[in-house]
Amino acid sequence: MTSSAATTILCIASYFKGARFIETCKQLGCRTLLLTRQKLVDEPWPMDSIDERFLMPDLSIGPDLVHSVSYLARDRQIDRIVPLDDFDVETAAHLREHLRIPGMGETTVRYFRDKLAMRMQARENGIPVPDFVHVLNYDRLRDFMARTPAPWVLKPRSEAGSIGIKKIHDAEEFWRALDVLGDRQSFYVLEQFLPGDVFHVDSIVSEREVVFATAHQYGRPPMSVMHEGGVFMSRTLPRGAAEEQLLEALNREVIAAMGMVRGVTHAEFIRAHADGRYYFLEMAARVGGANLDRLVEAGSGLNPWAEWARLEVAHARGEPYVLPPVRKDYGGLINCLARQEWPDLSGYTEPEIVWRLQKLHHAGLLVASPDPVRVEALLAAYVERFAADFLATLPPPSKAMD
Repeated sequence: MTSSAATTILCIASYFKGARFIETCKQLGCRTLLLTRQKLVDEPWPMDSIDERFLMPDLSIGPDLVHSVSYLARDRQIDRIVPLDDFDVETAAHLREHLRIPGMGETTVRYFRDKLAMRMQARENGIPVPDFVHVLNYDRLRDFMARTPAPWVLKPRSEAGSIGIKKIHDAEEFWRALDVLGDRQSFYVLEQFLPGDVFHVDSIVSEREVVFATAHQYGRPPMSVMHEGGVFMSRTLPRGAAEEQLLEALNREVIAAMGMVRGVTHAEFIRAHADGRYYFLEMAARVGGANLDRLVEAGSGLNPWAEWARLEVAHARGEPYVLPPVRKDYGGLINCLARQEWPDLSGYTEPEIVWRLQKLHHAGLLVASPDPVRVEALLAAYVERFAADFLATLPPPSKAMD
C-alpha cells in the first residue's frame, strides 16, 4: 500500500489520447508521468496535469525502452503503469513484469491483444465464436476452407480494431495473400465471415467483478465502414430489454474467461443473420476508440477514462473502488470522414446535441436524451444528412497510422 502523496502513475501513449485519465489522476493527488513518442510532442497534452513528460523515438518493446524506464525508476517510485492506447497494452505488461509492478501481466494480456489467443480461450470456455483457424499448418487451412463456406476474413493477430483485415472470397485469393505475407503468415488468423449486426459492450471491472457495463449497437459493422466507407454510428440499446441483458451476460462470461482482474474493457459481439445467435468477436483491455467513451458518458454519466483512473489509483492506495451513481439515459454517436478540411456543423441545431467533433477532415456529433425513440430519429436523419453534406472515403489502412 502507498500513501496518496506517494502514488505515481506512469502513462504510456503511442498515440494522442487519454487526457481525461491523466487529468483525473492529477485531481486525485497523484504524481503523473507521461511516456510518449517524440513526434507527439506538440499534441495538446494536459501539461498542467503532467508532472514529467518523457519522449522516445518509438515505444516498441525492446532493450532501449526497458533501460529507459528502469533508469527513470532509479529515483521515482512508480506505483502503476497504464497504457493509454491498444498498442501500448503489451508494452505496459512487459514493463510491469520486468519492474514487478502490480497489474496485468504478459500472459493475460495475450487474451486481450492476440485475436488467436482470445478466440481459443473463448472457445475453450464454451463461448460462441465464428469458426477460425491459425494461419500456420496448411493441412488445417485446407480443411477449414473445405468445411467453412467462403467468404472468410484474414486478420492480423495483434492489430487494433479493423486495421489490416482483409476479406477473402475463395481459396485461390487466400493462397495469393499468403504469398504476400511470406514469413508473417503465422501472425494471422483466418475466420469465418458472419454477416450480422454488431454490438459493443463497455465495462468497468473491479477485483474480477463487472461493476458497470453498457451495451450499444453499431449502425453498420466497423469493418464495413473502414473497408467500404460510409457513416459510422452507434447508439445505446433499450434499457432492460432482453437483448441488453443477453449481451451483458455474455460479456461477463468473456471477462471471466480472459482473466480480467481490474480495469476497463471494450468488447464486440455479432448477432448473425443466418441463425440469430450471438457470437463473441473480440475484447480489448482499454477504453473504446472513435469517441465511444463520450457515447458511454452521454448515456450513463460515467466517463470511462476518469473511472479507470479512479480504479487504478484506489487499488494503488489499498482503497476500495466505489462506482458513482449511474444514469440510464440514451446516447447516439455519428461521425465520418469529411470532404471539407473543417466541416461546418452549424446547421445542426437540435437541443439534444451535447458534443461536436473538432478534427481535421472529420464530422461528428453526439446526441443524448432520456427518450430512445428521439435518439433513433435523430440518428436516422443525420445519417442521410452527413452522407450528403460531408462524407468522403479513403482506402482502409493496412496498419496503424503514424
